[in-house]
Amino acid sequence: MGAPTKPNLKRLKTALHAKQADLLRGLKNREGIVIEQAAEDIDHVQRAAEREITVSKLNLDSALLRSIRAALLRMDEGIYGECLHCEKPIGQKRLAAVPWAEYCIACQEAADQGKFDEQPAAVSKSE
Repeated sequence: MGAPTKPNLKRLKTALHAKQADLLRGLKNREGIVIEQAAEDIDHVQRAAEREITVSKLNLDSALLRSIRAALLRMDEGIYGECLHCEKPIGQKRLAAVPWAEYCIACQEAADQGKFDEQPAAVSKSE
């Protein structure tokens, strides 16, 4: 399960572009952040909660958009499908499920558990 093959790469690039377009459409639609004065305290609390949810979703979507753009850049640079931490190939099943993945499963699990510093750092290809 190494880096994606050329036909697979084309399909993944198409999927990344489609997801990027979808996120951009959603990020342009920010009506949920409008601050309105509410007559009732309960309405004020409800609207504040709805705004908080909308802002959180926008933050998540913005982060995902950055990850997608970074994946497209890695494709252009010819390093797509390579773990940014250990430089081992990211499995094709993982890339099919998460085409913007930056790390192999082992490094992603270490990062999620806050153990990233315990994993071997990526070695420069020139070494």
